[in-house]
Parts: sequence; C-alpha cells; structure tokens
Amino acid sequence: MKTMRIWFGCVLGLAISMIFGWSYGFFAALLPIMVLMKAERWNLSLLVQLILGIIWVTVQVTFISGFLQPYPILMTIAFGIMLLAKCKAMINPKTYLFGFSGLLVGSIALNFASYTGFDLEEFNITLWMSGLITAPICALAYFLFPEPETEQTAPSINNDTQRVDHIGMLRQTALGWLVAMVAFLLFQFGDLNDSLSAQASIFIVLAPMTLIGSMAVAKIRITGTFLGCLAGMIIQLGLYSWVNNGILFLMAYAIAAGFFCHWIAQGTIKSSIAFSAMSALTVPLTTSLIPEQKDAFFSILYRFSSIFVAVVATSIVIWITHHFLIRVIKAPNENFKLFYI
Repeated sequence: MKTMRIWFGCVLGLAISMIFGWSYGFFAALLPIMVLMKAERWNLSLLVQLILGIIWVTVQVTFISGFLQPYPILMTIAFGIMLLAKCKAMINPKTYLFGFSGLLVGSIALNFASYTGFDLEEFNITLWMSGLITAPICALAYFLFPEPETEQTAPSINNDTQRVDHIGMLRQTALGWLVAMVAFLLFQFGDLNDSLSAQASIFIVLAPMTLIGSMAVAKIRITGTFLGCLAGMIIQLGLYSWVNNGILFLMAYAIAAGFFCHWIAQGTIKSSIAFSAMSALTVPLTTSLIPEQKDAFFSILYRFSSIFVAVVATSIVIWITHHFLIRVIKAPNENFKLFYI
C-alpha cells in the first residue's frame, strides 16, 4: 500500500500543478513524496515541519534579498546566520525536516533572487501552494490506501548514525555550514542561473552532515539522476509530437513514476536512488518542456552533466572540510587518527 500512496501523491500533485499552470510544478509532485516515504500513517508533525519550514525560509529570503541585496557583505552575513540556524536544526531528528527544507529552499531562492529575470514572488507563492496542497494530498493517500491494521510495522532504524557528543555535533554543524556557504558564494560570483538542479544536489549530498554519509549519498545521487534522466528521455521520445497532450503526458509520467515509487516504498538504498530518479524525471519535464515550442531533451542532458560535476566537486569540498575540522575541533585526548565522524 505504501507504493500506491507514494505513486498517488506524486501523480496527483503533478496533475494539480498542470491544471493551475504553476511554473515550479515539480514541488507539488516531490513534496508529497518526502512526507509519504517517511511515515506509514498520518503524521501531522512531518507536515507541520515541512510547511512551516518552507513558509518561514521564504519570508526570511524575501527580507534578506529585499533589504540587503544592495549591500553584499551584510547580505552574506545575514544569510550565513540563517544557514547556521538551519544546520543546527538538522542535528536534531525532531527538527531535521524543518532545517533541511529551509537549507535547500533558502539557498536556491536567495541565489536565484540575485539574478535578473527571476520572479521571487512567483517562486514563493508556487512553493507555498505546493506545500499547502501536500497536506490534503497526503491525507487522501492515507485514506484511499491505508496501512493494514494487522501488519506490524517494523521499528525504523536510522542507518545514518551520528555522534551524540558535543564535539561531534559541533563538527557536523560546522561541516554543513561551511560547505553551504561555499556553495552560496560560488553561485553568487558565478553566472549559474540555469543550474538549479546542480545547486539542489549540493545540499542533498550535504544532508547527512557526515563524510561517510555524504560519500554514500553522492553515489546514490548520480545513479538515481542517470535513471531518472533516462526515463525522462524515453517519455520525451516516446510521446514525440503527442507530448502536448496533457492526458498522455500525465499517463506516461505515471507509468515511469510507478517503477520508482515501488523502489521508494522498499526503503534502504533503493529508496534514495528512486527519490533522486523522481526528481531527475520530474524537474526537466515540468520546467523545460514547452509543448510545440521546446523539448526537454537537451535540458535532461545538461541536468545530468551539471549534477555529476556538482556532486563530485561537493564530495571533494566535504572531504577537505571534514579533515580540516577534525584537526581544528578536537575532543580531549583525541588524536589525528580519527578520520570519520
């Protein structure tokens, strides 16, 4: 039933975004997956974290961009403080989703707000609407495809074990904050306004906040992106001149999503690969594909190449930053032979 819930949530979200013509409709398809893959039953806490995290960070970005954009140094300081708060929230499992959604959305929004032609107001409104419709979509998914009462749900095991001591938490926070600031400065100084997926990949790889976790996520991200891009190309080439037919397009997307949603429901590594594949499948088809005007073929190729470069570069920066931090932030009686958090 979990497969059906996830599949129903992402397809319904995409259908709603197509009906209303949202420019960033991929949020409506991907946000329900983030909630449905984490909880077997209705979980109000996850939804509140996600919605509040999105609304709060967009308000912060709007104020920072609106008042401090003429003053780059002050804007960088303010954004650095905001990022530090998000990284701190990610350390606590109870507020992890709030911190991660704020880190990801805030970094993308503020970077792209500095480019001419980017409509921050439209981005915020679309994101708010996508977050708000996630609650009824998830509620309907749990109602239509409930988890059988007789089935005992196994206790969730978090494989991304993290240090619980203060030194380990400090290193994790510092690692996340430093790498996030490097990414922010890179996108501020470089003309990378068409690399939204690459920027998102940086923070997805950074999400575990540990060296071992980030290296594992990097491999998963590249594999999932390849599979998702391949599925997107098959849809593009398969529909060909019929791609402007909304019903056929949605049916093709639903078929491709079904395979990945089945993997997501299985958990473990397959789940992470499938989620990356879903984002690689959804984003180009909802942002670059314009029926009878522009196809998404070259956008899909660019997406994979940019994500590959971003993931490899981020992994190198995380490796360097990690080894720097274990020499700067040390616990008593700790020597330099400790290489992993």
